[in-house]
Amino acid sequence: MSQLNLFETRAKGKLLLSGEYVVLDGATALAVPVRFGQSLHVTTLDHSTELVWESKDWDGTVWFRAVYELPYLGVVETGDRSVAEMLASILRDCQRQNPVFLSEAQGLAVTTICDFPRAWGLGTSSTIIAAIAAWARVDPYLVLQNTLGGSGYDIACAYAASPLLYKLEAKKPIVRCVAFEPPFAENLYFVYLEKKQNSREGIARYREKAKDNPGLVDEISNLTEQILNADNLENFEKNIREHERIIGQVIDLKPIGQDLFRDYQGEIKSLGAWGGDFVLATSRESDSDTAAYFFEKGFETVLRWDQMVFS
Repeated sequence: MSQLNLFETRAKGKLLLSGEYVVLDGATALAVPVRFGQSLHVTTLDHSTELVWESKDWDGTVWFRAVYELPYLGVVETGDRSVAEMLASILRDCQRQNPVFLSEAQGLAVTTICDFPRAWGLGTSSTIIAAIAAWARVDPYLVLQNTLGGSGYDIACAYAASPLLYKLEAKKPIVRCVAFEPPFAENLYFVYLEKKQNSREGIARYREKAKDNPGLVDEISNLTEQILNADNLENFEKNIREHERIIGQVIDLKPIGQDLFRDYQGEIKSLGAWGGDFVLATSRESDSDTAAYFFEKGFETVLRWDQMVFS
């Protein structure tokens, strides 16, 4: 069976350094695209009128497979109905924006490859939405809004060439690329907390707790600017410590540094939904000593700034 390559792309993952939760209400957030991402490859299938979708994890294992009828995207076969239906909803939204997309009954094979463990929370969903939108030539923010929801900062990171400031004005994304190359980058590390955090649950908690706080958006936006412009590690630490204090009060949770790392010599900041995925850690110790501290606590994935952030 001959195949013709039709399209391929790769979308970057993301991390939110500041503005978690409050970005939903218009606060300016600082986000960085990361070196890890997800690729999408589309080829034709001869003598077929189906879309065969296969998603592979970083180690090559197939974690999801589905077969859809074309052009209506009914699920013919799958091992995970909920994922298959969500994917179909994303593809259908692309069709609504661009009626030509998948309008023919030409068989297609789509393969996605994630080059990081999906549990890391670097954007499995956002990278696939961005990649599919690029294939369909539609607005990825609108696809996100109509399917999974969220602020959209992760969509902005997918094809960004640098860190960025992100905010919503009248529910429209405002993206400004920035030069964020902290002179103390060698003192910054990313630590995986060994569990995946549900962003929707975190947002629901924020919505429940964050009431009657009219100055919160400006407060977090100002801290984002200070974090971006910090010219030394001490100022950076002061700003992320204050950010953790404010968000902790708003969502009524103890900052992760106070909860898990009370004896740590540096500062710890949650990234995105609190309680899981990666945290940012500052350190004045060597790479090996810093890693040894977290290893002893049971956290074995510790990456330097330059190993994580795309720049």
